[in-house]
Amino acid sequence: MSSAPDNLSNPNYPSRISLLIAEDHAVVREGFAAILNDEPDLHVVAEATNGQIAVQLYEQHQPDVVLMDLRMPQLDGVNAIAQIRSRYPTARIIILTTYDGDEDIYRGLQAGASGYLLKDATADNLIQAIHQVHQGDNYIPPAIAKKLAERIKFIELTERELEVLQLLVVGQSNAEIGASLSIAERTVKFHTNNIFTKLGVSDRTQAVLLALKRGLARLETRS
Repeated sequence: MSSAPDNLSNPNYPSRISLLIAEDHAVVREGFAAILNDEPDLHVVAEATNGQIAVQLYEQHQPDVVLMDLRMPQLDGVNAIAQIRSRYPTARIIILTTYDGDEDIYRGLQAGASGYLLKDATADNLIQAIHQVHQGDNYIPPAIAKKLAERIKFIELTERELEVLQLLVVGQSNAEIGASLSIAERTVKFHTNNIFTKLGVSDRTQAVLLALKRGLARLETRS
């Protein structure tokens, strides 16, 4: 956990936007902090290395805008957003991530984020997003909005179906999935058929490819 020095009393910066950066990679986090602190109306007040620390630092500093990575240890970005928003409903949070799967976008915005920006965005786009969200607007680039619209077309998978799908992605057989989830193999087949129907696919390979493309599952097992 770290906090930037508070220079808000400096008369040269009477109304700067305070920022919290939550990012577990130090080089990335420090790079963003350097870019943002170079702007006369922006001020990074704190930096978090995981979602749990981000929640704690938000409570401590209550910054104007949060930049939140999705994949962090201990508590991921989506759950950190949900915790912050449950306690501070007006919190303004921008997801800043390398992931653009439509499920990632959907979950992040559903949790309460006001913006979604990829880490390869230009500094100008990042600064624009911060100002726009700080003013109370959303910031969703057209390409991200398109993916979100595509996501809304799909029928929601249940929590159990998502668990089965994740195990399909890592290559488990129906018998292995049944053992992993402590359910009968015929129940696994039932869930698998439902998954195929909801995703509009006809076999495991298509389901796995679509799941990875949409961000519904990962090649690594969920912790």
